[in-house]
Amino acid sequence: MASPRLETFCCPNRDASTEFVITFQPLFFSAICIGSAGLSLVFSILQLLPKRRGYRRLGQYPLPKPASSSRILFIISICDILGCTGIIVRSSIWLGLPNLVRGINVANNSDVWPEVFCVGSAMWIQLFFSASFWWTFCYAVDVFLVVKRSAGISTIILYHMITWGLAVLLCVEGVAMLYYPSISSCENGLQHAIPHYITTYAPLLLVLIVNPTLFARTVSAVTSLLKGRQGIYTENERRLGTEIKIRFFKIMLVFFICWLPNIINESLLFYLEMQTDIKAGDLKNIRNAALITWFIMGILNPMSGFLNTLAFHGWTGFKVDCSLQRRRELAWDSASTSAANVGGYNPIVGSTLLYQSHVQEAKNMTGKNMTGNGQPASDAISVLSEGKGHVWLQSGENGNGNSPVLSD
Repeated sequence: MASPRLETFCCPNRDASTEFVITFQPLFFSAICIGSAGLSLVFSILQLLPKRRGYRRLGQYPLPKPASSSRILFIISICDILGCTGIIVRSSIWLGLPNLVRGINVANNSDVWPEVFCVGSAMWIQLFFSASFWWTFCYAVDVFLVVKRSAGISTIILYHMITWGLAVLLCVEGVAMLYYPSISSCENGLQHAIPHYITTYAPLLLVLIVNPTLFARTVSAVTSLLKGRQGIYTENERRLGTEIKIRFFKIMLVFFICWLPNIINESLLFYLEMQTDIKAGDLKNIRNAALITWFIMGILNPMSGFLNTLAFHGWTGFKVDCSLQRRRELAWDSASTSAANVGGYNPIVGSTLLYQSHVQEAKNMTGKNMTGNGQPASDAISVLSEGKGHVWLQSGENGNGNSPVLSD
């Protein structure tokens, strides 16, 4: 699980609330974390592997360059997988090498390996889950900008600079302030730890607060775009708008379920930390709630990786395609289908935004729009169905200066 309490635990003079949750049934908690992270890791990788015909996934479509949003979804999954790997390693060491963990509790210990492992594993987990938060925010920004005709494939470089730069900067800064002047003699006091908790939860709160607004504005913009294409709002267009709205809802639902317990747990622990005696009888309910949310975090935080892939791509099935020749055939079939539908459109012109998990049947509608209104446009939405096909709405003008193409 991802919590700033993991870094705080590395200080021998840790606060009482951190000591309370970390030392409560540590072996059972570590086992839960291993189980949850292991399941999430296996199924997340399974979701991303190429599938046989009928289970097309991100990366199987023969584009000159993957669109920025498809890359962002893939990177989010990779960050979640790496974060789960860190949880598995850390929890396994806690279960298998209890003497190493006990060495963390010794002040001025000559053996530095317990502290190195504690800090390294905690920073690994925080870094990749923080990066996942930043990439989730960039995804919401990207889909909004593409619909608003303000983004292209080149923005992925900017996203890399923002996400990895901020994730590394905030992680290092927060840990450096927490462990000042040294790990073995961390300063006491709530004020000393607050910057570390702010740097940890800033990207999480950003996604929880800003992403729903960006997704809502994107849905509104897509609806206006679809109405403007024909001048009417047909059943196909209404279904397209509904599927996009449902998909964004699933993404935020997974995020709220998996990460809202962290906010609740941290609020409860801060409240306990401000008390003179956290073991007082009138604080029993607060302590129980903190422990319950702590164990919920141990289950849901690692599972966010797998649940994210379900929100992004839907369930892709168990039929993994291990044949290189088979994948080449799928790519050729996809290329032929796309070329036939686009009708002369050069895929290198304009940018393509790929979204997974949308059911679309708008091919005929858009084909008429190309030859009918002839209005120029400059951007694109590409929508992939949940195992039922895909729709591309590509940006830029084709060779004849016609409007964007939506193909099946």
